[in-house]
Amino acid sequence: MKKSAFVALLLLSSQGFAENLNDSLQNIESEWASIYYNTPKQQREAEYSRLLDKTVSLSRQFPGNAEPFIWEAIVKASNADNQDPVTALEAIHEVRDLLLKAIKINPQAMNGSAYVTLGTLYYMAPKWPIAFGDDAAAKKMLQTALMINPNGIDTNYFYANYLLSNNELKEAERYFERAIAVPARTEQLYADNRLKEEAKSALQQTRERKISRSKNLIASLFNSESIE
Repeated sequence: MKKSAFVALLLLSSQGFAENLNDSLQNIESEWASIYYNTPKQQREAEYSRLLDKTVSLSRQFPGNAEPFIWEAIVKASNADNQDPVTALEAIHEVRDLLLKAIKINPQAMNGSAYVTLGTLYYMAPKWPIAFGDDAAAKKMLQTALMINPNGIDTNYFYANYLLSNNELKEAERYFERAIAVPARTEQLYADNRLKEEAKSALQQTRERKISRSKNLIASLFNSESIE
C-alpha cells in the first residue's frame, strides 16, 4: 500500500471514529433530557443507572476524549437527587473527580460544559467538613465557562443561578435574559428549549424578589422615620 493511500485510510478511520463518538454522545444527551424532563421521579433512578452504564462504557471506549467523562459526571450528578444522603455524597465526589479529569484532557470540550457542571456542583454541594462546597471556586469555574462559551444557554443560565443564590439579583437578571435570548441549537433543540423555559421562570422569580426587596427597603425606611 502506498504511503498516501495509508494516510487516507487513517483519516477515513479517524473520521468514522469521531462520527461514532458524536452519535453516541448525542444519543446520551437525548436520553438524559428525556429522563430529566419527562420520567416520573420514582422511575428516574433505574433510568439513570441504565444510562450511566452507557456513559461508563463510552468513557472506557474513548479514554482520550473528555466528552464521555463529562456526560458520565452529568448523569451521575443528576441521579444523586434520587439517592440516600450517604450514597449521594459519595456520588458528588466522584462527579467532581470525573469533571477534573475531563478538564485535564480538554478544557474546551462541549463548550466548557465541565466548568459549568463543576461550578454548579461547587456552590450546591455542602461545605467542608461534609463536602467541598465553595462559592469562590464556583464563581471562578462558572466565569471560566462563560469565557469559553459566552453565548451558551447553559453557561449564562447556571451563572445566573449562582448569582441568584447569592442574592445578586440585578446581575442574575442580566444573565437570565442572555440565556433566554440565545437561539436553541438544532442538535439539542428539546433540552435547550426546556432550559430556556426554566430561565424565563427564574427571571420572573428574580424580578419578583427585586420588587419584594425594594418594598421591604421602602417599608424599613418608613419604619425608621416613624421611630425617630
